[in-house]
Amino acid sequence: MNVQEAVAKALLVDSDALRSAQLAGDVLASNAVLMDAYNTDVRPLLASLREEMGLAPDPVRAYLASGYGEKIIASRVGGAPAGWGA
Repeated sequence: MNVQEAVAKALLVDSDALRSAQLAGDVLASNAVLMDAYNTDVRPLLASLREEMGLAPDPVRAYLASGYGEKIIASRVGGAPAGWGA
């Protein structure tokens, strides 16, 4: 989900405004353009997009509701611990 949010925010950057600010050497304006995109809450958009794709709008909630975590924990009871061979 973090990667999806970061990509969505990167796509929101006004590249024309950023380029203009960079060419003008205006560090504060460049920062403002980036911060506008960074501070945009893209979570509702991503949830809607996931639903359109037939996926759960909240992957974490779907994972927790699936019981998969408990299933894999139960399957490991009494087993050998995993490690790097140390």
